[in-house]
Amino acid sequence: MNFKIQFMKYRKIAGIASILLFSISILSLTFRGLVLGLDFSGGTSVHIAYESPVELESLRNILTDNGYEDSQVVNFGSNLDVLIKVDDVDGDSSIGLSVFNLLNENGFIGQLKSYGYVGPQVGSELRDQGGLGMLVALFMILMYVAFRFQYKFALGAVTALGHDVVIILGLFSIFAWDFDLTVLAALLAVIGYSLNDTIVVSDRIRENFRIQREMEPMQMIDLSLNQTLGRTVVTSLTTLLVLFALFIFGGEMIKGFSLALILGVLVGTYSSIYVVANMLMSLTLIQEDLAVPEPEGAEFDELP
Repeated sequence: MNFKIQFMKYRKIAGIASILLFSISILSLTFRGLVLGLDFSGGTSVHIAYESPVELESLRNILTDNGYEDSQVVNFGSNLDVLIKVDDVDGDSSIGLSVFNLLNENGFIGQLKSYGYVGPQVGSELRDQGGLGMLVALFMILMYVAFRFQYKFALGAVTALGHDVVIILGLFSIFAWDFDLTVLAALLAVIGYSLNDTIVVSDRIRENFRIQREMEPMQMIDLSLNQTLGRTVVTSLTTLLVLFALFIFGGEMIKGFSLALILGVLVGTYSSIYVVANMLMSLTLIQEDLAVPEPEGAEFDELP
């Protein structure tokens, strides 16, 4: 398929949109923060097995009516197993037994499998390690792309990845979606997905800059984006089909994970087209930046 879309014609509009989204995300993260799940905030986890499937919404209503407003109720493994997470800042492990007894008193009689307290210190440690891992990943990506292509491509790639991560975190902050370890894992996966798309686009831009000598930089970037557009669209659509299936049918346990990945694919596809290309244009990428250096003494090899 030969596309002839003038992507760079709209690069200023795309740049303004990216800056606005990025700024709104930073402001929301600064003043509202993230709604941390019990993995980070701490709480009591209760695992109950029932002989027949129960209505999760009814369990949520009972817990809310009895003072457990921040509780999470999901199926665990099968529709007969229910996992309940209750916000518990005091670390009182007996709350798990109290929740089980409360549900029994309201007609939801089951078998208590386990209950226990997960302290916020554990969540804090995991959060810090995850954040450190993300920073290390970004640094290694910067070094790899600078070595593989050129430092302007490296700055574009890292800018795109930072753009993707901040906007996804901003959306979770704005809409007050729960941020737990599965979402953190999804963010790391988004970095890998977005980088793959960025590398494909960057590689085509580099090749065209070396081959198409008569074209302007903006025209060569448009040509490269159009040449990779078919591959980008097909990859994104097939990935989204799987992620939407997980989001709809995967259950509450992985809903945050699949939602973060859906956002990551959408934002990552956009950033690999506009953020990377915008950075290359802003840094005035020229053909000399990507010229293959001639070996020393090559001019003498042609002499008789």
